Order: sequence, then structure tokens, then C-alpha cells
Amino acid sequence: MPATDTVSLRPTVSVIVPARNEEACLGACLQSLLAQHGVAFEIIVVDDQSTDRTREIAASFPSEHVRVIDAGPLPAGWTGKNNAMASGAKVARGEWLLFTDADTIHFPGSLPRSVEEATRHGAAMLSYSPEQIVKTFWEKAVMPVIFAELASSYRPSQVSDPKSPAAAANGQYLLITREAYAAVGGHAAIAGNLLEDVALARAVKRSGSKIFFRYGGDAVRTRMYRSYSQLHEGWTKNLALLFPSPARLAVQRGIEFVLIVASFASSFASALRGHRQPAIMPAILGVILYALFLTRIRRAHFSWDANILALFGLPLFSYLLLRSKRQHATGNVHWKGRSYSEEGSLLATGH
Repeated sequence: MPATDTVSLRPTVSVIVPARNEEACLGACLQSLLAQHGVAFEIIVVDDQSTDRTREIAASFPSEHVRVIDAGPLPAGWTGKNNAMASGAKVARGEWLLFTDADTIHFPGSLPRSVEEATRHGAAMLSYSPEQIVKTFWEKAVMPVIFAELASSYRPSQVSDPKSPAAAANGQYLLITREAYAAVGGHAAIAGNLLEDVALARAVKRSGSKIFFRYGGDAVRTRMYRSYSQLHEGWTKNLALLFPSPARLAVQRGIEFVLIVASFASSFASALRGHRQPAIMPAILGVILYALFLTRIRRAHFSWDANILALFGLPLFSYLLLRSKRQHATGNVHWKGRSYSEEGSLLATGH
């Protein structure tokens, strides 16, 4: 049903949008959500102590369509995002809860289709990995590398298999039944976890409920980071938590970059000196290594130009992995003006 009718019935879905300093993207996100039809829903924007125009933008939408609440003071031991999402869940009235980021754009009809898809698969939690919008050189270089690794480490077929212990979710689009959410304790049970989407998925799967996870480029898209500084800070926060052996992975990808570049460089140098035969073998090696690299990268669903530039993202990925590992080891992780320290669990120390 149209968004204008959502207030007349008990909503089937409560869409919860945590927002902290999201003036660049919140308006477009809310417009795409309000355009949904075919299911009763409500939209709850949780303002997490924003210092920009986030609240003003949210409040500019009719209050009968978009409800704006405050996350409130950050409790000790909580991350800001977990606190905001828990605050939204407390006032939500829907049978399903959709947690979605303020930088997402939702395609028409995606909300009812996601509920239908979750129901059809008997899943208590459905999560889409959105299409990633990349515009700058650094986004195009590093994002395909990271998402290719994620696709290898968190295989949707295994995550969606109840017999497999693998569990994952993407917090940019996470749909869960109210019953399953309450059964695992909601975000209060993972209050200090910076990787809240995966932590919640693991809790849901441990409880015996089913997860359905897939690439959702047909439903939602997002631009995660709009500058190098945001990309640098965001992946520093997450990478060491996403991969079990970040240092080893950093070394592997660094070696892969060196081998590909060195093979082509050696072949080119030999050819310039007129040594055609010695140039053939390193050229063949370089082609084979680069083809294997592209095969892996293509699983991440990026455009052709981003796939090509991804080669230059390998050393940056290695650097970010090592930086993330170091920051978590020293308890010095920063995100959106807050600092988090690790002492057995991740504790919020900022405001």
C-alpha cells in the first residue's frame, strides 16, 4: 500500500534508520523508503547526537510518515550504532524490523519483496549485500578488493544453509522478525560489538533460526564512503573484525600485487632490451596471475573500470588490514567522532 496509508494500519515492517551526521545522504534514503508500496510500514529515524542537519532533514518529512526520535545518551559499554538501533526497536510496532543505513537507496517494491522472500525461505533474518556505488579512484580501487574477500569468507550459500555454522549479515539491509530479535536479546546482547551485523547474525543462527543472505543489487544500493578519510576510518574500524587472520591476509595480498606487477615489469623491461624470448615467460605468468585476480574480483559485482583499478587497491587493502589490526590491538579505534577501546569487548569511550 502507499506510504500515505501506512499510519492507518498496524505496520508489518518497522524501518529503523540510525543516523549520525548523515546530512549528505539521509534525504535520498527517506525518499526511496517513502516510495515503497505493497506492504504496511513505518519509518523511524534515530538521531544519534548529530551535529549537522541530519535531524532537520528527517523532520522535514511529514511526521505521519517519518517518526524522528533521539538515541539518547550513550550508555557505558555500548557502541553508538547499537544504541541507536536498540532505541528504534523499542518504539517499533512492526512484526518485522528492517535496520538500514542512512546512505542506502531502496528500489521501488524492494520492501514487500524482501518480506516475501524471507517468508518463502522460512528465514527469521534476511540480509542483502547492496550494490556498492563507487565514484573516486580510491573507492574504485579498494572496495572491489574488500568485497571480493568478503564474498569468499562469507559465502551466501553457506550462510543461508541451516546445517552450516557460517553466519553473516550486512547491516546496510538487515530484516528480522520481532520474535527472533527478541529471542536473542536484540542489540542489547551485542551492545559493545563494532561488527554488530555479523554478531547479530551469529546469535540468530545459534538460536536455531534460519538466515537468508544474498547479494541484493536488485533491491538496494549504497555509497558507503564519500571521501578517502571516511573510507580510511571506516575500514580501519571493521577489517580486523571481519577476517580471522588479518596480518596473514595482508601479506598474501601484498605478495599478489608484487608478483603481478613484477611479472609485467620484467617482461616489459626484457622486451625493451630486445630480448623477446626472455620476455615471454614473465608475461605469461603475469597474465595468469592477473586473470586469477580478476576472477576473484568479479564476484564482488563492481563495474568493469573498478575491477581493473582494483589491482591498485591491493596494497591499500593490505595497509588497512594491518592498521585495523594494530588499532584494535591497542584499543584505539575511532568512528564518527567517538573512540572505542578493546578490553575483552569493545567499549564506547566517546560521546
